[in-house]
Amino acid sequence: MRRRIATAAAVALAIFLGYHVIAGQNGVTAYEQKRIEDKELQKQIQQLQDENARMKDHVDHLQNDPDVIEHEARARLHYTRPGEVIYTLNDKPADKTQPAPAAK
Repeated sequence: MRRRIATAAAVALAIFLGYHVIAGQNGVTAYEQKRIEDKELQKQIQQLQDENARMKDHVDHLQNDPDVIEHEARARLHYTRPGEVIYTLNDKPADKTQPAPAAK
């Protein structure tokens, strides 16, 4: 009788430990989720490092390359060389379906 109780207790303990190893707080499923999260974070870190390198390169060009400085000044600040004329166009045409405001 003792042997059957000890065997049943050992089986119950083995089942409990097996469940804990697989589905417990630090089990295999949690480990797999952490691995997936780690891969995603590593990918995000790599993307941010690539973006950081591109930005550093752009800053270096802005500080040292006169052609890039001129391009940025023309594009963002609308600077011109002497004798040049800049023409600007509206991005979207005026909406003609709305009625004109009433005159007072």
